[in-house]
Amino acid sequence: MNGMITIYKKELADHFSSNRFLILFALIAMVSLITAYMAGLNLANNLDGVAKPKFVFLLMFTSSGVQFSLVQFIAFFGPLIGLMLGFDTINRERNEGTLSKLLSQPIYRDSVINGKFLAGLTIIVMMVVSIILVVTGLSLTMIGVVPGLEEILRLLIYVIISIFYLAFWLGISILFSILFRNVATSALAALAFWIFFSFFIYMGANAVASALVPDAMNDSGMMVLKSKIEKAIALTSPLQLYTDSTATIIDPMRRTTRAFIQVGMMERLSMSRFSGPLPLTQSALIVLPYMITLIAVSMICFAISYVVFMRQEIRSL
Repeated sequence: MNGMITIYKKELADHFSSNRFLILFALIAMVSLITAYMAGLNLANNLDGVAKPKFVFLLMFTSSGVQFSLVQFIAFFGPLIGLMLGFDTINRERNEGTLSKLLSQPIYRDSVINGKFLAGLTIIVMMVVSIILVVTGLSLTMIGVVPGLEEILRLLIYVIISIFYLAFWLGISILFSILFRNVATSALAALAFWIFFSFFIYMGANAVASALVPDAMNDSGMMVLKSKIEKAIALTSPLQLYTDSTATIIDPMRRTTRAFIQVGMMERLSMSRFSGPLPLTQSALIVLPYMITLIAVSMICFAISYVVFMRQEIRSL
């Protein structure tokens, strides 16, 4: 335990003193501040002279700023935080020869990877919480709305999901730093993994669905089938899991994670009559499978990194 705390403190000191961390933190803070400020301006103009609707505080996170909302920004570019923090965690010390010296001390090998992962996770928690606090302060200043208890609870769940989402990418980057001795190779592998599961997976899902259901435009039933195939393939991406889970939690008016729903006349009438916001418990039940899956893949990813590191030969380290 003492060895893990020592590694944890050392990694935190390295992160805080590195120019890479300072540049990354400044960039994330600047983009988040600009996005939240523009969203606040739009909300203040739209709400000027009208009664403020319920859950208007959460609109600060879902309303578009310049090109995207804060939720979209964290979903697409948040993984870069985890990748930047971990792509050289192991192979950098291996190339410098400090890892063998470290393991020759009375420090267990699992303390090394546990301490490094916890240090990166601490940085992620600090960044996410800082962004949320900045946006909260801006919302209080610009639109003058104090969040209610349910909004705070929804935001808390959103923060937890975001931390596990970024922890997954941190685990991926640490895994590549263990598998590849070259730092540039591990960085490129982690970046390629992010690009594939953030962009190319959706193109592949559309191509596969179009090949399996070629005549979807002529039949509404086939269109629904095509949409289900695309959704099933897209759910293999952590980005889709994160987007579906956070969109329903942060937006009480959203009643499903599906992008395409076919309803009849009576269903539309029922939805129009009961179109109020969902309670927090109902929103949580809708996204619970996505939350559990995202947490599970994050833990599995770190477990794989842990096993690979523990099974490596001492001479190869």
